[in-house]
Amino acid sequence: MHLLAVMDWHTRKILSWRLSNTLETDFCLAAVEDAIRDYGTPDIFNTDQGSQFTSLAFTGLLKEHDIKISMDGKGAWRDNVFIERLWWSLKYECVYINEYANPCSLRKGLATWIAFYNSERPHSSLEDHTPDEAYFRAMPKAA
Repeated sequence: MHLLAVMDWHTRKILSWRLSNTLETDFCLAAVEDAIRDYGTPDIFNTDQGSQFTSLAFTGLLKEHDIKISMDGKGAWRDNVFIERLWWSLKYECVYINEYANPCSLRKGLATWIAFYNSERPHSSLEDHTPDEAYFRAMPKAA
């Protein structure tokens, strides 16, 4: 199974995510479209250089929304350290300690953990706030 998450780098909030049993581009497009619909258009979108992210469909979606494309250098994990840290936490706090019988149970487990990560798990880099608290605190106040 392949997991894609769209993360706000400043607050570490997971804006959207998708799970797929293929590495085709469709599930990546759906996650980005959800994030744009629910949270607005970012200025920059960073990915690694996987084929789904370098595809014409994926780069075209970003260009269609006037989003600048940023891609990590080959083998440069530090370029995407926030999402790499997320993957480490998710694996050790959710995936490795549970037994998922099928993709449906994995999807439910991931949904539960991601909700916990966003709304209950404080981050020292966010002054011990959760990603949700940091994200919504950073939002402009309505007049």
